[in-house]
Amino acid sequence: MRILLFLLLGGLSASVFAAQPAPAELEPLPPPPVFDAGPDTGNPDEESSVTITKEAGQTVEEYRANGKVYMIKITPKHGAPYYLVDDQGDGKFVRQESLDSGFRPPRWVIRRF
Repeated sequence: MRILLFLLLGGLSASVFAAQPAPAELEPLPPPPVFDAGPDTGNPDEESSVTITKEAGQTVEEYRANGKVYMIKITPKHGAPYYLVDDQGDGKFVRQESLDSGFRPPRWVIRRF
């Protein structure tokens, strides 16, 4: 039985080598496009940045993108940090205790290698 299986697999793999050769008129692929982040204006307001300020008993971190604050992280002296997030982009910040959505899909191990 093993010999028959070996001959069958050997015959199938031999058919791969019997494929026709590649045509001679193939051209090489062009190089991939180069990523351009745009003109460098040197203006720090247009880049992503974090501003950290320490106030009485708390640390405030402002996260900016293109000069606009999109998230504020407040770390009180005693207690867990919380976030103020501008979800809609309208300048109204909503408090979130963590950035975790809380969604936990079930996961199972199907196979280990």
